[in-house]
Amino acid sequence: MPQAPRPTLQQQAQQGRPTPPRSPNPLEAAAAEGFEDGFGDQRFPGSAPASGQPGQASGQTSGQPGKPAPAPEAEIAEIKKEGLTGRQLRMARRVAQKHGLPATSDYDAVRLLRKAGIDPFQAANMLQLVSSEEDAAKAAGAPAGGQAIGQIQLPQTVPQGAMMLPAQPKVMDAGERARSIQEMQQSIIRRRRKRLLLLAVRLAAFVLLPTFVAAWYFFNVATPMYATKSEFVIQKADGGGAGGGLGSLFAGSGLGSSQDSITVQSYLMSRDAMLRLDEDIGYKEHFSGPDIDPIQRLSPGASNEEAYKSYKRNVKIGYDPTEGIIKMEVIAASPETSAEMSEALIRYAEERVDNLTTRLRADQMAGAVESYEEAEQEMLLAQQEVLRLQEDMGVFDPTSDAASVMGQINQFEVLLQQKRLQLQQLLDNPRPNQARVDGVRGDIGRLEALIEDMRARLTEENAAGDASIASVSGQLAIATTNLETRTVLMQQALQQLETARIEANKQTRYLEMGVHPVAPDTPTYPRKFENTLLAFLVFAGIYLMVSITASILREQVTG
Repeated sequence: MPQAPRPTLQQQAQQGRPTPPRSPNPLEAAAAEGFEDGFGDQRFPGSAPASGQPGQASGQTSGQPGKPAPAPEAEIAEIKKEGLTGRQLRMARRVAQKHGLPATSDYDAVRLLRKAGIDPFQAANMLQLVSSEEDAAKAAGAPAGGQAIGQIQLPQTVPQGAMMLPAQPKVMDAGERARSIQEMQQSIIRRRRKRLLLLAVRLAAFVLLPTFVAAWYFFNVATPMYATKSEFVIQKADGGGAGGGLGSLFAGSGLGSSQDSITVQSYLMSRDAMLRLDEDIGYKEHFSGPDIDPIQRLSPGASNEEAYKSYKRNVKIGYDPTEGIIKMEVIAASPETSAEMSEALIRYAEERVDNLTTRLRADQMAGAVESYEEAEQEMLLAQQEVLRLQEDMGVFDPTSDAASVMGQINQFEVLLQQKRLQLQQLLDNPRPNQARVDGVRGDIGRLEALIEDMRARLTEENAAGDASIASVSGQLAIATTNLETRTVLMQQALQQLETARIEANKQTRYLEMGVHPVAPDTPTYPRKFENTLLAFLVFAGIYLMVSITASILREQVTG
């Protein structure tokens, strides 16, 4: 059987048992012996007068003259036997301070007040003290009746009926110390159990219960969804060309078509694509069916904004800028609908890619056709001008006509030289034949006139107003040169038109499929275990953040 704990000294005194003698400990012995403080018999203002010194007011009695006054220690001992409460002692100290009495303790204050004929516990004194305290509190800014900060409060005195032990420090034995330690440990254990219980309740309410609800939804309520995945890339058919520069550096990489890929991605995630998908396949009708769970289901007659929010959750498109690949995932309640939606979106992407260069190609063709038609019209006008000059002047080729006239002039000049030689020969005879001389002279005159007329024909207009051969030749040369220039320009415009036609016929951007959409045979979503674990982590993180925030705020407020 366990041995009962030995009762303490106080318990033995209360039970009436004699207290066994006990040897004092070193601290008690040192306190009983006294000590020298280094000031000797020097007294300080306000201290109690030493016993045996005549002439001190505290050592005199106003009662019986000629009889020695009792010592202050004896009077204080008598006052202690009265069993005054701590409130009465504090009141006496304040009344003594109010009257300026040099009290060294609360009991000494009671003694001095009674020797001065003042009742420290009289109601009038108490009311005066309370009013003075209120005035002082108002002046100091503290509430009336409150205690000053840092003021020492006296403990309650022991009632008269209780056992008064000597004024010695209480010494605990081993049993009491073990019992006290055990009580403290049990109190700590109870507090820890209570806190753990409260923590478990909070975790169950704010973390486990929401996680259980989320798991119940994912395992029992959520509609199985099928995801069709596809990948495609936008390619350019343009050759690298000889242009060089930074454009040619990224011509064969995904960065060369990044703008087109981002444009297609933005279009597929837009409301326009959602509306086209709803018109072609019936997106709203599919996700408004009764087989869809209430969280993912669209209400009948849902607005475009509600449908677009659901569209952004069920159509996921990502772009990899390093490879230039667009990855698309389309989620639906049936695998066939998922694959059909994916193929429709790919069709929309191809149309968008083709439309990216339609305007450029149309502008190139329109400019080339307009330039060719203008050059052709100018060439026809130049040709008509040459024809008009030939018809008006009766000259097919002014160069050949001028060469013919010059040839005739040369022949006539040769004949003129011969006639002149013949005339000189006839005139050398002493008696020339006058008839022959006149005939030769007539031929020379006629040849000179003919040559002069032919020369005038080359450079001067005739009497009928016909232009000269030189003027006709110059006009025809200008018209011919203009015709040749217009012909060259028309040839260049025709070449540009053919080049633009080739570029327009060639598809400069096209969509190349990397992964074709294939309908899945098993549901892809929801991922029950992963979603449940994610919900647990989210709720736990929220609870942790709220708890930390509340703890910090509580510490700031109470600190």
